[in-house]
Amino acid sequence: MPLMPKRTKFRKTQRGNRGGNAQRGTEVSFGDFGLQSLGRSWMSNRQIEACRISINRFLKRKGKVYIRVFPHKSVTAKPAETRMGKGKGAVDRWVAVIKPGAMIFEIAGVPEADAKEALRLASNKLGFRTRFVERNKLIS
Repeated sequence: MPLMPKRTKFRKTQRGNRGGNAQRGTEVSFGDFGLQSLGRSWMSNRQIEACRISINRFLKRKGKVYIRVFPHKSVTAKPAETRMGKGKGAVDRWVAVIKPGAMIFEIAGVPEADAKEALRLASNKLGFRTRFVERNKLIS
């Protein structure tokens, strides 16, 4: 079952503005380690699922994985070899808008080396640059 909204107010969305940096969701909030975006892109529901599977396969059901992005935006496409005009195409896929600084995945309950490798495998499935980040440790 692919990730997609249960229902939306409108079926088709406009392309929108991809400029700027992520304003919220930029820190490790749930887990101990995270995968943070350094580029901007549309991340499809299939990419999110491929990353989730690669992380879970590597961790072998240890720890907890948090997915911090959700594909709210519909992207339309017209069939191949179709002439111009005759309206906007049907919904083709669902994407999450990723801006620089957005936290994409978080992992809790595993050693740093395992989390780093799992998130590296996930980042290979993406078409933009990412970095491994750790939860801010309070100095006491």
